[in-house]
Amino acid sequence: MNGVPTMDVIDSHTEGEPTRVVLTGWPEPPGHTIAERRTFMEREQDALRRGVVREPRGHDAVVGALLTPPERPTAAAGVVFFNDVGYLGMCGHGLIGVVRTLQHVGRVAPGHIELDTPVGPVSAELSDDGVVTIRNVPARVHRTDVTVTVPGLGEVTGDIAWGGNWFFLTELAGVPLTLDHRGELLRLTTAIRDTLIRAGITGSAGALIDHVELFTAPSRPDADARNFVLCPGSAYDRSPCGTGTSAKMAVLHAKGRLRLGQRWRQEGIVGSMFTGWLEADGDALVPHIQGRAFVTARATLLFDPQDPFRHGLA
Repeated sequence: MNGVPTMDVIDSHTEGEPTRVVLTGWPEPPGHTIAERRTFMEREQDALRRGVVREPRGHDAVVGALLTPPERPTAAAGVVFFNDVGYLGMCGHGLIGVVRTLQHVGRVAPGHIELDTPVGPVSAELSDDGVVTIRNVPARVHRTDVTVTVPGLGEVTGDIAWGGNWFFLTELAGVPLTLDHRGELLRLTTAIRDTLIRAGITGSAGALIDHVELFTAPSRPDADARNFVLCPGSAYDRSPCGTGTSAKMAVLHAKGRLRLGQRWRQEGIVGSMFTGWLEADGDALVPHIQGRAFVTARATLLFDPQDPFRHGLA
């Protein structure tokens, strides 16, 4: 870390949720695949992650994205997403932010864009008006109607699904999904996640379920539902969550409530919206997520070796 004096970054937000793309300054992680590079970052470069997204330079809602060379010659870039507590497989809002950032620096133009992530290839369509539609990794349902007894909350029943990250999706009566209740929502969703971990309830192959997604009726007339998403750690997603919307659509399809190609309009906790739909690719269920991102800043991060918080606050 002491050998990294500066990093050039671009900040954006996607429907309210921030993304910080690292352009230069981060030593390129080795590896033939993006997954191998992420593993190296976890093992050897984690101080860089903490320094980029944690306070005092960032905060718990910032999702970082390191651009790397792609795996495939057809891809514009590889990307590894990370946040204040670790690394992500995919990030829907982050990918939309990456596309707009690449456009901002002149690396892509409106049209079709291929990108590589640790969990597989994804693509995007960038419209002339700045709207981005991503083609996510395939989504799937692992288990439905899973009931757990949460201390202080009682029995909670939900579904476990993959949309690029692992989710437990449920509804809770009594607590409105509004910003002025975010403290209570964070407490409840964290209690659900902790209960799943204690009970040994996981995604496939023992994968940690690190996102909890709550649903209720929408507040805007053009939406189908409103959500609140607990991200890994203790942050909540300001956007409607791209991978969470992907997981939700997979559950709806499995229960016969969403047809292939049918639009699902997902409102987030701040009132912004993603539009999504599913298509079949052989046996795979492929989500498409559409939203907007806006570049908010271009900055050079400085890492003074004398700064006791250059690695970020613990």
